[in-house]
Amino acid sequence: MQQFDIIIIGGGPIGIACGLEAKKKGLTYLIIEKGPIVNSLFNYPINMQFFSSSEKLEIDEIPFISKDAKPKRNEALEYYRRIVVSNQLNIHLFERVADVIKKEAGFTVETDKDRYTAKNIIVATGFYDLPNNIDVPGEKLPKVSHYYKDPHFYASQKLAVIGASNSAVDAALECWRKGSEVTMVVREPEIGQRVKYWVRPDILNRIEEGSIKAYFNSNVTEIKEKEIVVKTPEGEVVLENDFVLALTGYRPDFKFLQQLGIELSDDEKRLPNYDPDTMETNIDGLYLAGVICGGMETHKWFIENSRIHAPIIINAILKKK
Repeated sequence: MQQFDIIIIGGGPIGIACGLEAKKKGLTYLIIEKGPIVNSLFNYPINMQFFSSSEKLEIDEIPFISKDAKPKRNEALEYYRRIVVSNQLNIHLFERVADVIKKEAGFTVETDKDRYTAKNIIVATGFYDLPNNIDVPGEKLPKVSHYYKDPHFYASQKLAVIGASNSAVDAALECWRKGSEVTMVVREPEIGQRVKYWVRPDILNRIEEGSIKAYFNSNVTEIKEKEIVVKTPEGEVVLENDFVLALTGYRPDFKFLQQLGIELSDDEKRLPNYDPDTMETNIDGLYLAGVICGGMETHKWFIENSRIHAPIIINAILKKK
């Protein structure tokens, strides 16, 4: 059985940053990722552009060169992949963690491929894997998706976009420009203020001119094969529909955190218990890094402000050692 100083669960940007920091400090480590390198970023929309500028996405002071001030998905994939390959990071891809068992001397990590032991665990699993369901009849129909990839798929189709976050607005605009008949259903009274500042005026103008129809203060109450039912302030509306993008956000895998023994707050935020000075949880030797720290406040942590978690954690581990 292979033994390490640290096992890092999650091979996203912050997991990679933790691996780089561990390697620099001479600690043995293993990154375990259930998908490809930076799996969440890989599953982002093809044309997605980051809110952050390239230098704020850098890890370990490795320059991120982008042709634009704010890089796109394909540039980020190239950047993080090159870091993993050029630094020969010890990462196991397409391997899923099934269980983490606390032992007196550390932890045993069981995956779908092997078993390992480690003195410390870092959980950097993000939140992109579990969508927030809208819990209405028809949500499981094949025409409904909680993930948006490519606007070409929806060309010449009647598309409903549920939500008004960055992902929902990007999808609505891109699909409309590829020839979709787009309707947005938004439970809030307006397009969210957190929408990228260079995109928000675009969607507001498209709605105002009638190119994209938007129902505010509204909710989809049922999804049918060829229709959707929308509850609006003016009453119920039935719309012809071919596809639904329910882009209502995502959440961390709280079940996995609880399985590890990590305490969560009792309120709707579901904040995990950790020490911000060390990132160590209520479980000795078990640390959190990245957006997973924010619970349901998924807007609180992102790459640019959670890069610091890597040196904080590694220094805390070294102090113990």
